Amino acid sequence: MRVGITGHTNLVPECVPAVQAAITETLRSLGGTLVGVTCLAPGADQIFARAVLELGGEVEVVLPALDYRDRLKPHQVADYDELRAAATVVSVLPHMSSGRLAYVAANERMLASVEVLVAVWDGVPAQGKGGTADVVEQARASGVPIEVVWPPEARRKS
Repeated sequence: MRVGITGHTNLVPECVPAVQAAITETLRSLGGTLVGVTCLAPGADQIFARAVLELGGEVEVVLPALDYRDRLKPHQVADYDELRAAATVVSVLPHMSSGRLAYVAANERMLASVEVLVAVWDGVPAQGKGGTADVVEQARASGVPIEVVWPPEARRKS
């Protein structure tokens, strides 16, 4: 089962255990051998990648641009490096720099390769291209089934 992820990058740290438990439960319910496809963004993507690995699945990474790692904040690099090293496949799109166009392209690549999309999403409408709600809209338009994960404890930073 190939499963993609979209979700908020600005989750409050206190809600991470609840979000990870909800993602894990969702992945278990899908059954089969898991292949998680992610851009490894901080927040939901990395929580998802950890859940896939803990369930014995494989992680495939689609990086939006050549400078993606360099754009991370210093405190985010260690988690990113750990998860990227655990990935089975890493694809880097040919964009030189991270930005809306690169994120949109990475999300399109991810959506085209999955059977289901997990969305760690609070239901707020799209604020522009490349964000969580936009990816949910794209999945709906292309017929990719969506599993929304937003446990009662989930919160975003203001």
